[in-house]
Amino acid sequence: MAKIFFLPFLLFVCSDPAVAQKNKTQKTQPVIVVGKVLSVEDSLLVKQLFFDGLHEKMIQNLELATDYFKQVITVDPANDAAMHELAAIYHVKNEEQDAEKQIRNAVTINPANKWYWLLLADIYKHSNNAAKLEPVFDELIKLEPKNDNHYFDKANALLRQKKFAGANAVYDELEKVYGTSDELSSARQRVFLQQGKPEKVTGELEKQLQSDPDNLESVLNLAELYTRGGNGDKSIILLNNALKTDAGNVMLRLSLADAYRSLKKYDDAFAELKQAFTNPAFSIDEKVRIVLSFFPQFADTNARNHAHELAKILTEVHPDDPKSFSVFGDVLYQERKLDDAAAAYRKALKLNDRVYQIWEQLLQIEVSAGQFTEAIADGNEALLVFPNQAVLYMLTGIAYAQTADHARAITYLNNAASLQSDDQEITSQIYSGLGDSYHALKRYAESDTAYDKALEINPDNSFTLNNYAYYLSLRGENLAKAEQMSKRSIQLDPGNAAAEDTYAWILFKLKNFREAKTWIEKAVLNSKSSSAVQLEHYGDILYKLGETEKAMQQWQKAKLLVGASEKLEQKINAKKYIE
Repeated sequence: MAKIFFLPFLLFVCSDPAVAQKNKTQKTQPVIVVGKVLSVEDSLLVKQLFFDGLHEKMIQNLELATDYFKQVITVDPANDAAMHELAAIYHVKNEEQDAEKQIRNAVTINPANKWYWLLLADIYKHSNNAAKLEPVFDELIKLEPKNDNHYFDKANALLRQKKFAGANAVYDELEKVYGTSDELSSARQRVFLQQGKPEKVTGELEKQLQSDPDNLESVLNLAELYTRGGNGDKSIILLNNALKTDAGNVMLRLSLADAYRSLKKYDDAFAELKQAFTNPAFSIDEKVRIVLSFFPQFADTNARNHAHELAKILTEVHPDDPKSFSVFGDVLYQERKLDDAAAAYRKALKLNDRVYQIWEQLLQIEVSAGQFTEAIADGNEALLVFPNQAVLYMLTGIAYAQTADHARAITYLNNAASLQSDDQEITSQIYSGLGDSYHALKRYAESDTAYDKALEINPDNSFTLNNYAYYLSLRGENLAKAEQMSKRSIQLDPGNAAAEDTYAWILFKLKNFREAKTWIEKAVLNSKSSSAVQLEHYGDILYKLGETEKAMQQWQKAKLLVGASEKLEQKINAKKYIE
């Protein structure tokens, strides 16, 4: 005789839930599984196929295992164990529709097997089907009424559907069975927060602390709620009471700092931060994060001072961690204390020389500070650790160029160019540096090619425009091009005395002496200290305008400085301009 099994609850009575929602009055058909009476031979075959399937599943041969379990169901259509195994395989393969179909049939046949329901619950969790989860946990609660996990899971399913009243009802039921607990209190708090009822959460936490006053998590959560709700004073009282029994607790200190900050008591807030920073158990990564959070506020003197003091504490509490000196170096760099920043970076590198960014920052400082010998030494050391970094080659090459070792500079800059940095600004600087060094070695064609590449990448690099224009003017070549580039560099960087001097000199070369005088006077006015070249140019222009005495005055001033041309002495002796 055929065996007929009906599904035990309404979750599965509709074969298409969407259709059921459209027409709630429509009759739906129950899930029916039809079995049969097995012969002795069929029973033996089913047993063998099932164990073969388990073996293949155990060795991860899921395709063959699937085939065996399907054969079991073909011979024995009501074999719920094979359905469960098939559902588990489909679930592992993320084939949730097939998994659901098989396990639904299994629970229809054997609704008392909790493992079937648990697998079904996992399938619905994976597919984010909270609506179907709810009745699954109803069945599990019936099977295991003293398992509190099922209550919490059901409440979570309700919360995901924003059924807050239903979730609270489950928690009430749970409290009747088990009484109150931290877990239950926390769960209620989550409901209140989702409902936008922080005052209810506060009440729940206050009630929790009455029964467990030393619960640190509750203290911190309640303090945060007080602070956010504008009750910083209550937060401070709560936290100070907690500190009486746990004075070294970092989280209490940080929470107290937040409370003081909410009341604009910034000195008290900073004092708590300092207390937290002196604790070596407090994560250095979290400390670094706090120090870096001050950076956007560095326009404010207090923010800078606080960051400096905290970073200094960092190096004292964590003297063996390179991060402490690295972040201290970053603070000093932002304060423009470049020598101190470089010293901090070197300490960090002694502890760990494999942090690329520290090397780059150190070289940037040395090059910008004119410490070219140090930059060369550190650059070569850095390249031993990071041999494929274009910026390291570029900075070291620039340092060589500034010491007039242009042959080495070209080698390093060409290495930098060959690494093809993704940063177009860096690539432009590399070719600009090559242009400078090739010019210094009088390899003019290669110099022009390098400058053209630099400007092709970044046509608005004022530094490149100025240098290229000036060197063309010195050679007396492409003066029209030089004039346009120089004019553009001034537009990009107005008030730059060096660029104004270049433009004046190009106008001089073009015999536009009156305009040249205007620009050389701007250059002199904008210079912090006039150079010998600038004053000599001024004298040359004045001479061409017939102002010989004034020209002599400027040449005499230039003579007192380093860097004038070899012909300056001849000009002074002859009292005239010499080409």
